[in-house]
This record gives sequence, structure tokens and C-alpha cells, in this order.
Amino acid sequence: MSATAVETGERRRFRPSLGATLVTLAGLAVTIGLGTWQLERLQWKQDLIARIDRQMAEPAVPLPARIDDPTAWEFRPVTLAGRFLNDKEMLLIARPHQGQVGYEVLTPFQRADGAGIVLINRGFVPMDRRDPATRTAARVEGEVSVKGIVRVPQPAGFFQPGNGTPVPGSAWMRADPSAMAAALSLGEVAPVVVEMLPGQGSGLPGAPAGTLAGIAPRVELPNNHLQYALTWYGLAVTLAGIYVLSQRKRADTGTDGRPDDRISGA
Repeated sequence: MSATAVETGERRRFRPSLGATLVTLAGLAVTIGLGTWQLERLQWKQDLIARIDRQMAEPAVPLPARIDDPTAWEFRPVTLAGRFLNDKEMLLIARPHQGQVGYEVLTPFQRADGAGIVLINRGFVPMDRRDPATRTAARVEGEVSVKGIVRVPQPAGFFQPGNGTPVPGSAWMRADPSAMAAALSLGEVAPVVVEMLPGQGSGLPGAPAGTLAGIAPRVELPNNHLQYALTWYGLAVTLAGIYVLSQRKRADTGTDGRPDDRISGA
């Protein structure tokens, strides 16, 4: 074998086909594009979380009588005065809390200023205290002042079960002010839920341990965009590697799968 033949073989070692090149370029465009989009989403999510943190740190203000734009009030600390309609209490299926399975208690709140009814999420209750009779110490009577965080109920996701037809005494899958108001004949209610903050002093009598203690401020916004971006970029690198390796093998064997005589010098 001559030196010229060897040199020629080295130059021809990588001979990609047009079809493989086009498919790979299309795949790289998609994976790199999705990775870049996830990085943009990451920046957006970080800005959103920072804005929410700023809103939750603001001083509490009275909840307006009419809320035309619920999203403008979400995560805002608010105060409101009135009385709980304890006989209209509802249960919302909740995530486990401190290792216990249970519910969150939503109680309609009749505002003292005549602005109607707002649903108040008063916190977690374990399953063995589902019956209000087991937590009478937490029953708040008369006019009180409440401080909480405004939350806007979200519609059920594609894979989430809906509330269906409510049955008296049953637990709801998610908060839905309009549907809850209709089920309990409450009339018009505010399109938001106020999550009562814990530690509000004598205005709300202390409850038995683990019941109706309010809800610590929470932001349930998953932020997995960096992992997604790295996944897409990793797929792009993998695709490029497969392309190079597969086309090197093709160049070594020739287009018909037999040794390339031009490389061997035969």
C-alpha cells in the first residue's frame, strides 16, 4: 500500500450521506431550539418567583369589595373583617402534612363591609378530625379580623380529576369558588381564595394541635427548566455523536457494505 493511498484513506474516513446529514441537522435544530427555549423559560420563572416574593413581603391591605382582575391580587397579603359561616364549611383534599393525610378546611366568610362572601382556607385538618364536632375549639363565632394571602384557583389540568357533581359532606378535589357557591347556595362569591396566615393572636381562638392553624405562605411553582434545558442540550450532543460515529463507519466500508477498494489501494 502506498503512502498516497493511506493518505487518501484518511481523508475519506468521514463521508456522511446527504440523508443522514439532513436528518441530523433537523434534529439538532429541534433539540438546541428547545434547550434555548427552556433557558428563556428559566429566566421568566425566576423573575416570576422574585416578583411573587416581593408581593408576599408587602404590607397587608384591605381586600377590595370587587376584584375585577384576580391575577393582579394573587399572592398579595390582605385583611378582611367579618364572620365565618361555619355551617357551610367545605373540605379540600390536601397533600400530606407532617406525615398525616387529611384535608384543608374552606369556610365561607361573610364580610362585615357588605362586600359579599370570600372563601377562607383555614388550614390543614387530619382525617380523624374531618367531622367539625371533633374540633369545636377551633370554631370561630362572631366578627373577627383575618389576615391572609390571596390565591387564584387554577382549572384542573389534563391529567387531574375534576370535582364532578358535589355530594354533601364530600371533599372537593380543588377549590372552585363559583361551583362551591352554587353547591351551598351562597350566591355570588369572590373569584379568589384567601389562605389564612398562622399566628393571628386572640382574634382567632387557638385550635387543637394540628387543626386549623392557618397556612404558611407557599409558592407552588415548579422550576425545572434548567434540568429540561440540559436534557435537550444533552440529546443534541448525543445525536451529533451518533451521526459522526455512524458516518465514519459507512466511510470505512463503502456504499455497498464491502471494503472500499479505493481506500485499500487494491
